[in-house]
Amino acid sequence: MSRKPRTTQKIFKVFCEGSTEYHYIDEMRRQKNLSITLKLTNMEGGGYSRFLEQIEIDGTTNCLAKFIIIDGDRAVKEEGEKKNLQKLIDFCKRQNKYGKIPHFLIVTYPDFEYIACLHMPKYKGQDAAHYLTKELGYQSIDAFKADAKVYHILNTNGNSYEQMLPLLKKENCLVINKYSISEKQYEIKIPTTTCNWDNVDRKGSNINEFFEVIKRFYT
Repeated sequence: MSRKPRTTQKIFKVFCEGSTEYHYIDEMRRQKNLSITLKLTNMEGGGYSRFLEQIEIDGTTNCLAKFIIIDGDRAVKEEGEKKNLQKLIDFCKRQNKYGKIPHFLIVTYPDFEYIACLHMPKYKGQDAAHYLTKELGYQSIDAFKADAKVYHILNTNGNSYEQMLPLLKKENCLVINKYSISEKQYEIKIPTTTCNWDNVDRKGSNINEFFEVIKRFYT
C-alpha cells in the first residue's frame, strides 16, 4: 500500500517587541483557524540591534514570511537607536529584494499601547498608558502589559481590532511594505519597502499589514 505524500506545514515567524504583543498574537493564533503555523519569539526589548542580530541568524526552513514587530519610540528617545533602526530597515529591504523569505518590518509609533487604545471606540488620542489603566481597570500600565488575556480584553465588549484597522493611515507610517500573495502557491513577495523618516515621531503603524496577511490564510 502506497503512503500518502507528506505535507509540510508552512510557518509565519513573528518577532515581538515585548510581552504585550506576544500575548496578543499568541491568543489570536489560538482563536483563529489558520492554514499556516505562527511561531512567536518574545524579544523582551533590547533595542533594534538585538532584533537585527536575532533575525540575521534565524533559520528559514518552511518559513513563508517573517514579521518583525517593533515600537518606534526608541528611535526618537534613545541616542543611536535611529541609526540602528535604519540598519534593521536596510537588512529587511535586502532580504525582500535578494532573499527567499519576505521580511515584514512593522513599526508602531509610539508603541503597542497606542494600538491597544485604537481597539476602543471611545479613544480620542489621550495618553495611552493613562487611558488603558483607567478604562480597563488596571492598577498600572505594567499590569496591562503582563496580562496574558490582552487579546480577549481588546476584542470584547465593543472593543475590536476591526475598529483599529481603519484608523491606521499610510500617510502616517514610517515603513510601508508593498506585497503580493498567492495563497495557492503559498508564496509572498515584497517588491518594495518604503521608509519616510518625516514620520518617525508621528503616531501611526503599518501593523495592518500583519492582520491583512494573516487573514488571507484563515481556513
